[in-house]
Amino acid sequence: MTEIAFHFNVPDKLAYGCRLLRKAYLSGASVVVTAEADVLAQLDQSLWSFSPTEFVPHCRSDAGEDNLAVTPVLLAESLQDCARHEVLVNLGQGIPAGFERFERFIEVVAQGDDERLAARSRWKHYTDRGYTMKRHDLATAKGGA
Repeated sequence: MTEIAFHFNVPDKLAYGCRLLRKAYLSGASVVVTAEADVLAQLDQSLWSFSPTEFVPHCRSDAGEDNLAVTPVLLAESLQDCARHEVLVNLGQGIPAGFERFERFIEVVAQGDDERLAARSRWKHYTDRGYTMKRHDLATAKGGA
């Protein structure tokens, strides 16, 4: 069964996402990031510039078969054609269709009221289906990804 973790109270979702993806990449994991198109475009730009010495190889899901076969980090609005990836990161507001195919699933939740409300709905959806949830509250933790 998919291991689901919520990372709450993230002050800057894109910066946190970049650090999380760098950590996953350095550990050798293959990752899919899902969100709305505008969020993925911003993340794409952020990954190119967030750390001048530690590039995280990534591409969009429409990058072509050759790129998709070798990239460790895939940015995708839909999980329909995503294969071989172990970790799913959701930076969006919805429940990604097909999340249960991944070994690990990380929900990243910013500090805004709209984010919290959407996250509560997703949390309930997963727990109603029997998933065990892990909670990482950045407001009470030091540091982060």
